[in-house]
Amino acid sequence: WSSDVCSSDLVQCDRQTLIFDADDTLWENNVIFERVVDDFIAWVAHPTLDEPEIRRILAEIEEANIVAHGYGSKVFLRSLAECFTRLTERPVGEAEQRQLDRFTAAFASGQVELLPSVADVLAELAARHDLYLMTKGQLEEQQRKIDVSGLAHHFAEVEIVPVKDPDTYRRVVGEHGLAAERTWMIGNSPKSDIIAAREAGLRAVFIPNPNPWAHERS
Repeated sequence: WSSDVCSSDLVQCDRQTLIFDADDTLWENNVIFERVVDDFIAWVAHPTLDEPEIRRILAEIEEANIVAHGYGSKVFLRSLAECFTRLTERPVGEAEQRQLDRFTAAFASGQVELLPSVADVLAELAARHDLYLMTKGQLEEQQRKIDVSGLAHHFAEVEIVPVKDPDTYRRVVGEHGLAAERTWMIGNSPKSDIIAAREAGLRAVFIPNPNPWAHERS
């Protein structure tokens, strides 16, 4: 992570508005979910289904729950319980629930793992541009990560939204009186950070993450 990823044109241009994504752009997020999925698959130890098939089933359940309940670790853990029931063809009992509850610990450490050089790059960019933060997910969960990250002071405004689509970007631009042609969305998701922002008339910078979330791939 360096100022280079924010495009040479952006680094050298006049003052702009830079809207940053949070999860998997400023700090690691998906790797935590992937570790839990690995532990879940090992725990289930299904006698006939292999890992790719279990992941396919879990992804299908996750997609339905995201539509119905939104994003966040609670929805993800709900999906694990439903996946267990589908795989074993029996409801979650007390012992199984205790094990599922243990998976919660991965999301409750109270810490976030910043990506390399993020704090330094934000400080450099904030000296020349107006920085905003836009992250989607459950309000309390995302606010906790922002608070413990130590990055909040870099941003003029923080937006926690249920979904990032063109209408969300148009609303934020309108409410804050931003000029779309001078506003950049910077993030790791082609679907919600880049394509949706571009459809709303914003400019965008893609910062690839080596551990992308399957639901965010376009």
